[in-house]
Amino acid sequence: MNDAIQIRGARTHNLKNISCDIPHGMLTVVSGVSGSGKSSLAFDTVYAEGQRRYVESLSAYARQFLERIEKPDVDLIDGLAPAIAIKQKNTTRNPRSTVATATEIYDYMRLLYARCGTVHCIHCDGLVGRDSVDEIAAAILALPEGTRLHAIFPVRTHAIEEKEDAAKSAASSPARRGRKPAAKPVEETASPSPLTEAMKSRLVELRANGFNRLYQHQQIFEFSSPESLLDLDFSLPVFVLVDRIVVGPENRARIVDAAEIAYREGGEILYEEVPREEEIERVRHRFSTAYECRNCHKPGREPEPRLFSFNNPFGACPRCQGFGNTIDFDINLVIPDKSLSLNNGAIDPWNRPKYRTWFSDLKRQAKALNVPMDVAWQDLEPEQHEVLLYGDKRAGGTGFVGIYGFFAEMERKKYKLHVRVMLSKYRGYAVCPECRGQRLRAESRSVRINSKNICEASALTISGAKAFFGDLKLSPMHQEIAGPILEEVRERISFLDAVGLDYLTLDRLASTLSGGEAQRIQLATSLGSRLVGALYVLDEPSIGLHTRDTDRLIRILKNLRDLGNTILVVEHDPDVLRAADHLLDLGPGAGEFGGKLLAEGTVAEILANPNSLTGRYLSGQLSIPVPTRRRELTKEKLVLLGARANNLKNIDIEIPLNMLVAITGVSGSGKSSLVHSVLYRAVARALGQADGADPSGLFRDLRGAERLNDVVLVDQTPIGRTPRSNPVTYIKAFDLIRELFASQPESKKLSLTPGHFSFNIPGGRCKTCEGDGTVTVEMQFLADVELPCEDCNGTRFQPKILNVQYKGKNIHEVLNLTVKEALRFFVGIPRLLDRLAVLDEVGLGYLRLGQSATTLSGGEAQRVKLAAHLAQVRAANANIRTAGASRVLYILDEPTTGLHFDDVSKLLTALRKLIDGGGSLVVIEHNLDVIKSADWVIDLGPEGGSGGGQIVAVGTPEEIAANPASHTGKWLAGVL
Repeated sequence: MNDAIQIRGARTHNLKNISCDIPHGMLTVVSGVSGSGKSSLAFDTVYAEGQRRYVESLSAYARQFLERIEKPDVDLIDGLAPAIAIKQKNTTRNPRSTVATATEIYDYMRLLYARCGTVHCIHCDGLVGRDSVDEIAAAILALPEGTRLHAIFPVRTHAIEEKEDAAKSAASSPARRGRKPAAKPVEETASPSPLTEAMKSRLVELRANGFNRLYQHQQIFEFSSPESLLDLDFSLPVFVLVDRIVVGPENRARIVDAAEIAYREGGEILYEEVPREEEIERVRHRFSTAYECRNCHKPGREPEPRLFSFNNPFGACPRCQGFGNTIDFDINLVIPDKSLSLNNGAIDPWNRPKYRTWFSDLKRQAKALNVPMDVAWQDLEPEQHEVLLYGDKRAGGTGFVGIYGFFAEMERKKYKLHVRVMLSKYRGYAVCPECRGQRLRAESRSVRINSKNICEASALTISGAKAFFGDLKLSPMHQEIAGPILEEVRERISFLDAVGLDYLTLDRLASTLSGGEAQRIQLATSLGSRLVGALYVLDEPSIGLHTRDTDRLIRILKNLRDLGNTILVVEHDPDVLRAADHLLDLGPGAGEFGGKLLAEGTVAEILANPNSLTGRYLSGQLSIPVPTRRRELTKEKLVLLGARANNLKNIDIEIPLNMLVAITGVSGSGKSSLVHSVLYRAVARALGQADGADPSGLFRDLRGAERLNDVVLVDQTPIGRTPRSNPVTYIKAFDLIRELFASQPESKKLSLTPGHFSFNIPGGRCKTCEGDGTVTVEMQFLADVELPCEDCNGTRFQPKILNVQYKGKNIHEVLNLTVKEALRFFVGIPRLLDRLAVLDEVGLGYLRLGQSATTLSGGEAQRVKLAAHLAQVRAANANIRTAGASRVLYILDEPTTGLHFDDVSKLLTALRKLIDGGGSLVVIEHNLDVIKSADWVIDLGPEGGSGGGQIVAVGTPEEIAANPASHTGKWLAGVL
């Protein structure tokens, strides 16, 4: 195999015939401005070819079920290793997938609990198990020496045993759990009738086996004198006497022999103490081969790995089928305002006149229940919540049935219309009342290791799980079994910890992870699988990572490399760029102006190369300057009190308006919870834009929202999902272009309206391709082929539309202009120029007006959105002619994702223009260049997960840098 992947003549998307080498067994980083062709090289050329070669090796039949990948436009790729892509998107939408299942940790935990768990009874919490002969001997020899014992076992006919076997199989099958289980204590399994044929043949069989004595009511009956057997009452339990033993170490063998004989013949043994004084009550010690509770003798279920799987009906909770929630009474609807006390009407249904009596009952019993009536619901203790929701479960308690008891009572009156209407108001997705959101059936939850069941172990954070599995105390035998399992679990948990995800819980749903978190989980899983000789292609793994944690990420990438893998990373983070063994710098511009290889080599060679824009930023020749002055604080501010979503610790924050405010903190410190879950939803609700659940339970108060007209969330989601969506339609400039064409003399002659110049509606668009410009031909087991439409030759319009020209160009030719060219072409049409100018200002002058939105990168899509908002701000301000006319709060989540140093400076310029137009910005960010350019910083932390959710520091970037408690400040000081 070559010592490098050789790429010759790559022309995918905007690549200009690139040739380069990617050395094997090294960390290669591809850098360049946004849109310069980095992803086209790494993913659409190198990874796509690796994937295509794998798929081509399969049969034609198998290929038709796989994603079909077209051959990248490249002359030669040689020395390619098996390719694995770890992308920036979280594609998991499965509500069953969790962090533990995605990393395979849960599979090992199921095995561990099945083999080493202690099983408890679901009825009385006693220990469940079989009694081994050694345990029987130890228990009997622990009795006072000299104790006299009768060793007996019950006589059961085969007919009875067959019935019990049927009952046993019913008990072990989850689908038929309603059956009465087998293996009851002897007293209950009495022969129901006098001496039957089955009993006669059983007695004959026992006698043939050498048993001479029967036993009932402390009397012994000899087989040798048949007349004495007439005194036996066969409607009551009858026993066989195996041996008469005196407790002492010399009789251990006899105790063991008696147990083995009784187990073989009857499946259980009883040792009845025979006191020397007649009047003392006789005590029985019962042991059984059945898997049952030692206290109440009810059958248990033997643990096996599938019993702990919520994806398997054998282990899943029967009520919610393993989802953890059901359509039931939603406690957030029953108690809509958690800041109210019980006296002030926290429990909504009991405020209705018809159900006030329930509230009166609660008030009367509150003292006995130990529930204060004048404390806010959110401040009550967990035990008090438990009593209010599920009722008083104490023996001889008050009889209070709780909120769920109230709904159960109402369910019985559902035949009344008004009750059905009332109940429907409180239904929603709620935590399953049977498993309390733990997803597993009671038998699974009753297996424990170190007093934690598998659900409680899964609810730990990665750092908590690391401590729990690191300090497990097991018996020597279990230690032997668990050794290799624990090694795998500890290793995988340490990888998750190493990629900076120590704040996530193991049972966190995979669908709720951000793109960066999902990518790092895949990275940890890859490390755990320990593949060798593979090619890993990663898309900006440092996204969402605090500068403090980038170091850990680089260590992980190097570990992956040192195993013998080739790592190809698309990245902008300066620390990752400096850690690379080999750099490829693409540019010089974006889109049409990019796609060339400016420089390649080691970091030192890139720094010395004058052509490399990245090199000039890394060497310090170019940099983003610190603002000379910051905006002054004014009296205008948003005040959010008592924010408490996820890990936020009831915090109060003030957000100054008309400024760039950066929200910072390590990963998992609560930034997204604060901004997305609380701030955005609270402001949107205050401005009457309610969507989704009511956020009022997540904060105490919001002040200052009346100073705003609107709140806008600008993220990196695509601006359109169809090839017909493009930048000019998004910023509403296409309407003006269509009006311009419709006003031409040729159009008026043909009675053409602006609608005829749209490729989204019938009229002027090509009828064959419906305005797409291409026709897709399905090739059964090859990639679908996109061909230019034969009727319109890819122009999207009918010939009569293309005959209409403005300044010598038709609509198709105008849509092929870049933004910069269009600004020169449309001189003299100020409304249109204003719209297009904003695209140029945010650094998108290279985009073609009609370029399909599906070809834009995440960073480009975000800047198109920013441009659209800038255009709106300008239009509003032009109409009103007063400063601060557009009072909008813009919320951005890591806007620097996918942006090069050079693009970050363009982004900051666009953000400043939004503020100058009267806007206010709140930005979640880890990029130090954005943080140092902010007017105000709110730093959360100090750590992630349960160690975060507090305000560490607030102030200007200089004040944050001077604060020793702030992790952000430590790194910020270096760039200030």
